[in-house]
Amino acid sequence: MRANGQGPVKEPIIEEYSRLAPDYDRRWPFYIETTSNATLARLSLPPEGRVLDVGCGTGILLQKLARQYPRAQLAGVDPVPAMLSVARERVTASTELHTGWAEALPFEDQSFDAVVSCNMFHYVRDPQRALREMGRVLRPGGRLLITDWCDDYLACRLCDWWLRLTSPAHVKVYRERECRRLLAEAGFAQAGIERYRISWLWGMMTASVVLPG
Repeated sequence: MRANGQGPVKEPIIEEYSRLAPDYDRRWPFYIETTSNATLARLSLPPEGRVLDVGCGTGILLQKLARQYPRAQLAGVDPVPAMLSVARERVTASTELHTGWAEALPFEDQSFDAVVSCNMFHYVRDPQRALREMGRVLRPGGRLLITDWCDDYLACRLCDWWLRLTSPAHVKVYRERECRRLLAEAGFAQAGIERYRISWLWGMMTASVVLPG
């Protein structure tokens, strides 16, 4: 395994989500369900492919992946042990769960057919490093799929502004053009980005990349 780098101090997200973990799924059920379904709907995977969920949280997306791809090999990584404890109660026994950061994934090069991430990217303090790590663990022909809030929508902009003032764990919500620039700088020049609403005011975007075979 590749050892995790030290990186910046990141205790705020551990503190905040350790507190939220027991009630996380009950606080925002519509948001969690809708965004995980939107991510899954945009994923194409070989029946026995290996998939990594970065920032897997309480394991809802991994649970849905196991139902749709029962022969897939699944793994999740999250920096908050309390969230992973909730996930362990939900996912299959064969699902690998690891404590770790997006910027230093604890996996070998070219380990996965797909890397997915849902509602996590606005917490990442070094997005370039995280994107390069996701690319590193993908096999040739593998797919990267990232769903997150989109700052092109007013509600997301207002929420981003408020969280920057009140939540030390929050970093930044990106506009589509900013996301496209980050992906290009990380080596994903052919990324596709789709913007869409999940309610009358809340908007998301999903970035999709397929590596050369």
